Amino acid sequence: MFCNMKISYRLIRVAQTVTPGYRVADIGTDHGYVPIYLIKNGLAEHVIAMDINAGPLERARENITQNGLEEEIEVRLSDGFEKLEKNEAEIACISGLGGELMKNILFRGSDVVNKLNELVLSPHSEIPEVRAYVHRIGHRIINEEMVKDDGKYYTIIKTHSGKEEQYSALEYKYGKLLLERKEEVFKGFLEQKRQKDYLILENLKNGDNIASALRYEQIKSEVAEIEKILL
Repeated sequence: MFCNMKISYRLIRVAQTVTPGYRVADIGTDHGYVPIYLIKNGLAEHVIAMDINAGPLERARENITQNGLEEEIEVRLSDGFEKLEKNEAEIACISGLGGELMKNILFRGSDVVNKLNELVLSPHSEIPEVRAYVHRIGHRIINEEMVKDDGKYYTIIKTHSGKEEQYSALEYKYGKLLLERKEEVFKGFLEQKRQKDYLILENLKNGDNIASALRYEQIKSEVAEIEKILL
């Protein structure tokens, strides 16, 4: 299907999360894999591939050309949403970034973001904070999926414009929809976290200072929380 490129399962799932048939802006497109997948599989009518770094963007341009998709995919050097005009896209994808950077990009591009119908976000860190932030900007989380790719777990969050009730602390931490569905990948993630926490507890149990004792109780509480979810 693709010419001279190998797309990861994580990015395939990011692309497949997009509601088909709309114009998409891929923020931080890197090598352009998501835009190419979207067009090749009929999931978007037009994609704007954007990145702050000229090197990866040039690789994206080469991949797009090799796949004959210059008409369907535009390439723009852009710091976040900077070079995207209002109403040029209905959907934005942002993946492969830390949660704090993702929040910052959404904040700085708020004039454009406020006009979008949908966001597809896959942060590598600070995921609870990203969930809380999309609520603050007037989006509701309509789908959430956890995938395992090359031994690592990734979360993909799909939002639509529109308010929803605030989550509980536990729901922000682990994802309300993930908690409701308890799919096998999510349970695998929790089990992995529990095993890591067991090791931390083992290392902390002989600690002889207040900081170690407090940390021990914190991790012990997290283990109990996970075990309750897995029941």
